[in-house]
Amino acid sequence: MRSLIVLLVATFAGLVQAGPQIQHWVAPSGTKVYFVESHSLPILDVQIDFVAGSGQDPAEKSGVASLTTGLLDTGTATLDEEQISGRLVDLGARLTASSDHDKASLTLRTLSSAEEKSGALALLQAVLAAPTFPESAITREKTRTIEALKDAETRPDSIAANQFAAAIYPDHPYGIVTTPASVARITRDDLVAFHRAYFAANRAVVSIIGDVTRTEAEEIARQLTADLPAGTAAAELPAITLPQRATVKVAHPATQSHIHVGLPAMKRSEPDYFALLVGNYTLGGGGFVSRLMKEVREKRGYAYSVSSYFAPRVMAGPFQISLQTKREQVQEALKVVDDVLTEFLAKGPTAQELAAAKKNLIDGQALRIDSNAKLLGYLSLIGFHGLPLDYLDQFPRKVAAITKDDVKAAFQRHVKPENLVTVIVAAD
Repeated sequence: MRSLIVLLVATFAGLVQAGPQIQHWVAPSGTKVYFVESHSLPILDVQIDFVAGSGQDPAEKSGVASLTTGLLDTGTATLDEEQISGRLVDLGARLTASSDHDKASLTLRTLSSAEEKSGALALLQAVLAAPTFPESAITREKTRTIEALKDAETRPDSIAANQFAAAIYPDHPYGIVTTPASVARITRDDLVAFHRAYFAANRAVVSIIGDVTRTEAEEIARQLTADLPAGTAAAELPAITLPQRATVKVAHPATQSHIHVGLPAMKRSEPDYFALLVGNYTLGGGGFVSRLMKEVREKRGYAYSVSSYFAPRVMAGPFQISLQTKREQVQEALKVVDDVLTEFLAKGPTAQELAAAKKNLIDGQALRIDSNAKLLGYLSLIGFHGLPLDYLDQFPRKVAAITKDDVKAAFQRHVKPENLVTVIVAAD
């Protein structure tokens, strides 16, 4: 068996994947641009990211970043919301918006034929540079958001997620939860001010993949960012203070207790990223082959599902173990989770587990980049977090190079038992 494992690792280490050729430059506006030329389909995908996530929300008005991003396409100087929607349908284009803790993103998919491409890009440019934020749309979306938040406040899964964020990120923007009251305080002036401050060209990243040339891509980036607001410097997120080990219990009538265990753990730029990725596959990220699933579900039947994951961000994102179990067996389930984690921190994965994790991650890489839409996500990731242009080529080699000692040392650096917080919703 040992010789087989050595052979597998050697094979992985020799892998060379010809990933997409990523071109990078800085537009005259100061925008960073990442481009992959691909003429296999008559499609163009564009994403533009801004340092405009919820981490930049004004105090007492959590939700501004999300509302601003979501309302960009509700009006421009010449088109109202219905006309924008109709224009997208006529062009056969799709425009979506999203935001998270670190960034706001707009993504456009359009045909690469001249008329459709120029029309869709002009629409995206107008939405980005001069949104009008109509009061009627603001009222509608605030009402919808408030009702959704009120509903979430009754559900144990949402309560657990919010309580967990607040507990592991005390006094930090990552721990601030959007509430009905914070959304109710938001005005149109807040949205206009947030857009002017944070949707700036010199803090944007444009990712382009598809049926255009480098020259055309340069013009697309110039067009999309030329008229963006001047902006102001995005606030540096404060340093994260690790919490002290604690258990937070929240009353709820649910028959199943919802449990989160974790702490702030990893930046996306963290050198230990690959060691933590490989190790977590064994601990709780590998489904039915993970230790947590075997010990908590298969051997003892304490939970239908249990998992662990790292969610890296610009600052240290959470490491989290999650499960649901019957109220009366919470302590037994948590004891098993603690035992599994303690042993993993002390010993790391076995040689067999390490080889299996590497094989899964390396073999699965092809499926993670098998479409332009998926590649666009990686372009955005590489650009926003400043990862190497050959990141996708490096991936199999980096994974293959990880050793058992690498995993153990990385976990011991980032998952410290004295800083673990446990949140139990529907606790006895």
